[in-house]
Amino acid sequence: MDQELKVRENRLRRIASRRGYRLEKSRLRDPRAVGYGGFILIDANRNFAVYGATPFAYSATLDDIERYLDGDELKAKGK
Repeated sequence: MDQELKVRENRLRRIASRRGYRLEKSRLRDPRAVGYGGFILIDANRNFAVYGATPFAYSATLDDIERYLDGDELKAKGK
């Protein structure tokens, strides 16, 4: 994995954690699988997906997650 990408992912994990979320990455190993390499944001208290669960689980990219955490939900949804 590219080091810069991992650093960015870890930074977003910390931001999400401070806001009461948990950032999870898909564990799928088949690059052709739906959701491979994607992310989902979970409300840590309720264990409920708040972003990246539609139209399929782990459908968000790091860019989407970053926009969502920056408070720009409309841009994140519209991609």
